[in-house]
Amino acid sequence: MTLVPEPGAYEWVATGRDFFTRLLRSINEARVSIRFEVYILMPDAIGRAVASALTLAALRGVGVRVLLDGVGSSAIPQGFWDDLIAAGGQVRWFNASGFHRLPIRNHRKLVVVDDQVAGLGGFNIAEEYSGDGMDRGWADVGLSVTGEPVPALAADFDRMWSLAASGSRLRSLLGRGGPALPRAIAPDVQLLASGPGPFTSSFQRVLREDWRPAGDILLVVAYFLPGRRIRRWLRGAAARGARVRIVVPGRSDVAIARRAAWHLYSRFLRSRIEILEYQPQILHAKLYLTERSVCVGSSNLDTRSLHINHEVMLRVTQSDVVRRGWRVAEELVARSQRVDLESWVRTRSAGDRLKDRLSWWMLSRLDPWLTRWIARDPR
Repeated sequence: MTLVPEPGAYEWVATGRDFFTRLLRSINEARVSIRFEVYILMPDAIGRAVASALTLAALRGVGVRVLLDGVGSSAIPQGFWDDLIAAGGQVRWFNASGFHRLPIRNHRKLVVVDDQVAGLGGFNIAEEYSGDGMDRGWADVGLSVTGEPVPALAADFDRMWSLAASGSRLRSLLGRGGPALPRAIAPDVQLLASGPGPFTSSFQRVLREDWRPAGDILLVVAYFLPGRRIRRWLRGAAARGARVRIVVPGRSDVAIARRAAWHLYSRFLRSRIEILEYQPQILHAKLYLTERSVCVGSSNLDTRSLHINHEVMLRVTQSDVVRRGWRVAEELVARSQRVDLESWVRTRSAGDRLKDRLSWWMLSRLDPWLTRWIARDPR
């Protein structure tokens, strides 16, 4: 999400406390425009503080546009945005209603301020994200950007703003035009915007290209349920001698997602892929690294992120940004516990394995099938 870095800087944010401090400061300093897109905004103390800052910005004459997901932010009560709208701000809901639209969600997190600074990552707007990721608050990661990439990120917000307009056809939300390709938006920076569809997303395309020559692959991912192709790519990298590490939550806000990931542990561990579980708090980050690249944004490695939700990621190959991203990721590794194959197999009962497999089937098979069935009438 958004920060206030020095001009031309790429800045990592690794705690919710830092994220919300910088977010509110950037809103308070806005002079021209604010584009604000998030999956979850809760009407708690954090959500009210952000809404109040946006309203004050609108009162100053700043053009404020807020794009929220109809399911992710469904806890917002009637009248919550009245002050912002009265001040001249605009609020738009993505897929707020309609049975056929229900499964298609906007999971993106993106903020652009004054067309000069932008940011994205995994942070939603809720109290559980506020803290240091160790003693308090979920562990998450974001990246702030200034300079050349910002106009492209602003334009991508505008695309989603238009897509969410009242009367948008479900056919357009389903991405029937084909996959979005990775798009260079600055030297060493690619925009990876993806949406619903069976095709290989731009994010998956760059992962495949990055992993082929890599000697060191580190994934930090909140919901880990990769499809057959990604599993094959990771096992292939490990088989040729690359070090592959995957950091996943030691505890999760979505129990079925964690159990579904357990179904894959044994086969990954037998392929010499290291699995580490983050211990201090719930892990919500989405960070994907090799020696030469880093991808950060809203996308998990699961069926919903890769084939159903709208997501936004950045791929950066600037060496200093990659190096600092590795430092952020290695701090998460240091707070994680390595899963041992022998101990894992020994402690999993037949009942555990059955529950794991059922959870995997529900999320990787049933969920996409239901999505296709519910959205079968693309009017």
